[in-house]
Amino acid sequence: MSYRSVFRAELFAGQTHIVTGGGSGIGRCPAQELASLGAHVVLVGRSVERLEKTVAEIVEDGGSASYVSLDIREEQAVKDAVAQVLAERGAIHGLVNNAGGQFPSPLMHISKKGWDAVVNSNLTGGFLFAREVFNQYMLAHGGSIVNIIADMWRGMPGMGHSGAARAGMMSLTETAAVEWAFAGVRVNSVAPGFIASSGMDRYDPAFAEVVIPQMRGTIPAKRMGDEDEISSTIVFLLSPAASYMTGACLCVDGGSSLNTKLFPLPDHNRMPPQHAFHRAVKPKAVKD
Repeated sequence: MSYRSVFRAELFAGQTHIVTGGGSGIGRCPAQELASLGAHVVLVGRSVERLEKTVAEIVEDGGSASYVSLDIREEQAVKDAVAQVLAERGAIHGLVNNAGGQFPSPLMHISKKGWDAVVNSNLTGGFLFAREVFNQYMLAHGGSIVNIIADMWRGMPGMGHSGAARAGMMSLTETAAVEWAFAGVRVNSVAPGFIASSGMDRYDPAFAEVVIPQMRGTIPAKRMGDEDEISSTIVFLLSPAASYMTGACLCVDGGSSLNTKLFPLPDHNRMPPQHAFHRAVKPKAVKD
C-alpha cells in the first residue's frame, strides 16, 4: 500500500522540498505525501532516530528522502543545513516550516526560559529557515514556503507562549509574502485545528485526559482532524494550483475557529476524513 494522495502522480518530480519537524507528528505526513508525488524530501529535526525511521518508510514506499539533524533555533546550524542541502541537491523548491512544540501552562507559571524555548522553536526557527532558504536559493530562483501556525485567532489560553509565537509566524508570513514577491516566492500558512497527531502523546497525561475528550464537542465537524488533512492543504499551497496565492492562511480546523459557543452544534458524522495516509497511527491520547 502507498500514500493515497488526491494529487496527480509525479506532481513534484525532480524537485527538492524541506520539511522541518518531518520526523514525527504532523510533519511526517507531508514528507510522505510529497515523496509519493515525486519530490526528494529533506527532513529536518533533532531526533536522528525519528528522522531515520521516516526516511526508511519513504524509501520503502519507493520515494526519495534524506535528513539533516539540527536545532532550528541555532542560526549557524540553519545556515549550514541549507548550504548542505544545496550542495547535495542543487535546489530547494519548497520549504514547509513545521517544526515547533509547546507545553500546556497558564501564563502566570511560564518562566522566561520556557517562554523563550517555545517562541524560539515556533517563530525564530521558522524565520531563520525561511530567511536562509530565500537568501541562499529562492532569491535567484523563486519557490514556495508554507508556514504551519495554529488556531490562535482568539488567543490560546493555557498555551499563551505558543499562541504568541504562532501569531508572530502569521505576521511573518504576510510580511515575507510582500517583500519576497519580486523574487517569485510565494509564502502562505496553514492553521491546523485539533489534529490527532503523535504530538498529543507528549502532553502530560493529566492534561490530555481532561482536555482532549472535550475537543470534539467544540468542533462543528464533530471530529478531530487527521494529519493527512493538513498535508493535502500544504501540498496544494506548494503546487502550481496555488500560483496566485501568497500571504494567505488556510484554516484546517473543522470550523472550530468559527464556533461562537452561542449556536448549537448537533452531533453528526457527515464530514468523514479522507484516510489518505497509509502509515497513520492514532495517538494514544485519542480514544475514539
